[in-house]
Amino acid sequence: MSESKETQILQILRKKASLKQLVFSNTYQNFLLLKEVLKDIEKRYNEALSDIFSDPIFKYNELSDFQIQLKVAGDVLIFQMHTNVFEFDRDHDVWKVSYVKENPLSTYCGVINIYNFLSDSFKYERFEDLGYLVGRLFINKDDQYFVEGKRQMALLRTNFGHQAINFEGLRDIVETAIAYSIGFDLLVPPYDAMMTITVEQINLAKSQGQLKTGKRLGFGFRSDDVNTGPEVKYTGG
Repeated sequence: MSESKETQILQILRKKASLKQLVFSNTYQNFLLLKEVLKDIEKRYNEALSDIFSDPIFKYNELSDFQIQLKVAGDVLIFQMHTNVFEFDRDHDVWKVSYVKENPLSTYCGVINIYNFLSDSFKYERFEDLGYLVGRLFINKDDQYFVEGKRQMALLRTNFGHQAINFEGLRDIVETAIAYSIGFDLLVPPYDAMMTITVEQINLAKSQGQLKTGKRLGFGFRSDDVNTGPEVKYTGG
């Protein structure tokens, strides 16, 4: 290997390895903070609803170092931190933000995915049930963040490049995800789509109703069609 090639490789590794380590560390520290946010929401909302419900309807659970969940009545929100650091393709709208134009390395981000499932899917072990990606939280080397998602999630004030993530910012993201998830109900699927069923499916359904279920069930969801791409809004730059 020529000295110039070796020098080039070492420079790239030093630059990118340290950058990605910083991004990972920032994302993980904020994921730890997110755990505290969920615990606080669990306590606050259960206390506020204690005069209506005898049993708590908010329940926080830590599934692993990188996956946590919040049960809200019949819904479950799962927050999953990816262990890798990502860069955006050149067609992504993030490149239009002035902060990014001035700081190209700011686009290396960690990501926390937010999924919505039916709580019965876990209770009755309906492993074929569908979950739904509600939004994605991106965090970079400067603790700057933005949220990518649909409908309400896309309307969060993120101000990428001008506002670092904090406890209140995470709370706003979580409460928006909760409001979005509980704001629509499970729809009856089209009759024609349910006309046939296999012996295996009906046998599975005998004891615990294990027929594949999800809020969208693969069908268009009226005004919220899952085939449309994510809506993104940046308020910074």
